[in-house]
Amino acid sequence: MPALAQLFSKDVVWRVPGRSFLAKDYRGQEEVFAFFGRLMELTGGTFRVESLDMLASDAGGVYLDRLTAERSGRRLDVRLALYVTIRGGHIVEGLDHFHQEHVWDAFWS
Repeated sequence: MPALAQLFSKDVVWRVPGRSFLAKDYRGQEEVFAFFGRLMELTGGTFRVESLDMLASDAGGVYLDRLTAERSGRRLDVRLALYVTIRGGHIVEGLDHFHQEHVWDAFWS
């Protein structure tokens, strides 16, 4: 997390869509990093992000990822298009778009 703290603005917003208990806008480094930690905690450390492709510029980028995890005998395997906005050299917003949002939601139910 110390390395991420240098990349993320202090007032970063991370938007997670859907209907699961994780769906919300996380505001500030503390909330965003707690969300990332919670993903690991709830999956017993099995949560993984595999980077598939990216389109980036100084203003931001779109990152195509594969997310996998295990939890309560269930397996997660979804694609994510993450849109990131950068200002002043820091990430100010992350916006998750899941290919199969219903699969993401069901995994966390």
